Amino acid sequence: MENATFSPVSRVAICGGTHGNEMTGIYVVREMQRQEADRTGSVSITSIISNPRAVEVCRRYTETDLNRCFTKALLSSPIKDSTPYEVRRAQEINTLLGPKESQEAVDLLCDLHNTTANMGMCLIFYSLDWLPLHIYKYIQSNMTSAPVRAMLLSSPKSEAHSLDSVGKHGFSIEVGPQPNGVLRADIFNMAKEAVDLTIEWLHKFNSGSTFEEGEVEAYTVVKSVDYPRDPTTNEITATIHPELQDNDFKLLQPGDPMFLSFSGETVKYEGEDLHPLFINECAYYEKKIAFHLAKKITVTLPSISVKKD
Repeated sequence: MENATFSPVSRVAICGGTHGNEMTGIYVVREMQRQEADRTGSVSITSIISNPRAVEVCRRYTETDLNRCFTKALLSSPIKDSTPYEVRRAQEINTLLGPKESQEAVDLLCDLHNTTANMGMCLIFYSLDWLPLHIYKYIQSNMTSAPVRAMLLSSPKSEAHSLDSVGKHGFSIEVGPQPNGVLRADIFNMAKEAVDLTIEWLHKFNSGSTFEEGEVEAYTVVKSVDYPRDPTTNEITATIHPELQDNDFKLLQPGDPMFLSFSGETVKYEGEDLHPLFINECAYYEKKIAFHLAKKITVTLPSISVKKD
């Protein structure tokens, strides 16, 4: 593959508290702000608490999910008295860090999240963008505290609804398991290490280092699975089977236990071999998702370097 070149990545945003009860990103950002870490070497850093109202009340959101508010339609919608706070806040963030898909947008946006699922350290990307994928490769090669995986979404960035899509390049970090409203030292340290490695990579890239071609593995979501439900009341009638619980990324094969009904019956998986992600994620109950199922793919990366003047 031919070498790919990119402009220097000098303006970076680190965001936390997009969901107000996911504590790791909140405290990573607060620590960066406390240390006044707004510049390091070749990188200028903007660190923000994305949803301060939700953080104040320690809730995922106050009116609607902020991380679903960064579509073109919502970012350009007129503000009315009835407009939810999170839509207003998305437009404020888009003004501060974007506008989305413009030359004025920050060069890289990293949004920090927690999950109650046993996902470890997982980076989420919207497209085959070589620059953040090389950052993923670097974090994966140098992370000491946990294995690092990636989830690749199929939506084009222009249609993406999440905060990280505002930057020219971007990705989200999901790290867990961590209960909502709780801060764990091991999870905090994993996220902080990933942020530090990202900034370390940027320094090397901006200074002219070439990152060689290679391969990385990623998981692409095929479908989502809901809990079994009562056809009349729509209430769930089973929970995740103990043999599936906490086994995110482990291959799920036909006949494997999937759910355990409240009356004690096992519901077994039927379908092709796939990998479950975000198993029993707390925030997905309202979305009627018990877990995602994904294929594992191999992505070949070209070598990349900074554009020469």
